Amino acid sequence: MSARHPVIAITGSSGAGTTTVTTTFQQIFRREGVKAAIVYGDAFHRYDRDDMRARMEEAQGKGETHFSHFGPEANLFEELETLFRVYGKTGTGKVRKYLHEEEEAAQHQQKPGTFTPWEDIPSDTDMLFYEGLHGAIVTETVNVAQHADLLIGVVPVINLEWVQKLHRDKMVRGYTQEAIVDTMLRRMPDYINYICPQFSQTHVNFQRVPTVDTSNPFVARDVPSPDESMLIIRFRNPRGIDFPYLLSMLPDSFMSRPNTIVCPGGKMPLAMQLIFTPMIWQLMDRKKRAS
Repeated sequence: MSARHPVIAITGSSGAGTTTVTTTFQQIFRREGVKAAIVYGDAFHRYDRDDMRARMEEAQGKGETHFSHFGPEANLFEELETLFRVYGKTGTGKVRKYLHEEEEAAQHQQKPGTFTPWEDIPSDTDMLFYEGLHGAIVTETVNVAQHADLLIGVVPVINLEWVQKLHRDKMVRGYTQEAIVDTMLRRMPDYINYICPQFSQTHVNFQRVPTVDTSNPFVARDVPSPDESMLIIRFRNPRGIDFPYLLSMLPDSFMSRPNTIVCPGGKMPLAMQLIFTPMIWQLMDRKKRAS
């Protein structure tokens, strides 16, 4: 953790809704005049697209059926921890980008599925903002979570997460349902061991729960909309949280536990604005006083 160079990390699996959180934070940053260095977690994958396919085939040939982007073998956990630690001390650090699409890759004169070279973060940013799979990862050898000033978990209930992944990978990426299910099964041990434990490290968790039937996600025709969901917001330490104010500003909300608010799913962007804007103020005020 750092007063002069704060680090914010959003953690959640692919399709969980982390992009929505990032968009909300970008709006807050623009409105409040905060210059943030935005880093995406796929930059810390160990292998590019072709190498990952080769490694997966090699693992399957050895009977290792659980090799995935969720686990340590396919990621640079040490480098991610180094980034958080060094940025907190100096306000800079080494980053790169993973180039997903043709258009993005063409701008760098590279192939899609490759990484740009490592570069230094400019020294004039106010804070680091990370979005990815492992912003709160803790293992026997690394502890990324300890270096973050604000950790946010975004996770739908598992059936909803599967519905979202099935629809996205079919419609956007053109995968077959059989291939998607194989990926889910392959990732499950790493999901349990390396993704789920992070949500005990986070300061605030957002979990979307559908109010429609998702009992068999593999035959769901539509992804439940935010208005067909409830949002559970859990604060690890509720001290300093103005719950009466949040309840008054979030229609139809209530508290299910002393540290947990439940509100309509469509209110997620509003809830984030209300909760995180004061937290950004606090981080920036602490930064100014430390400088």
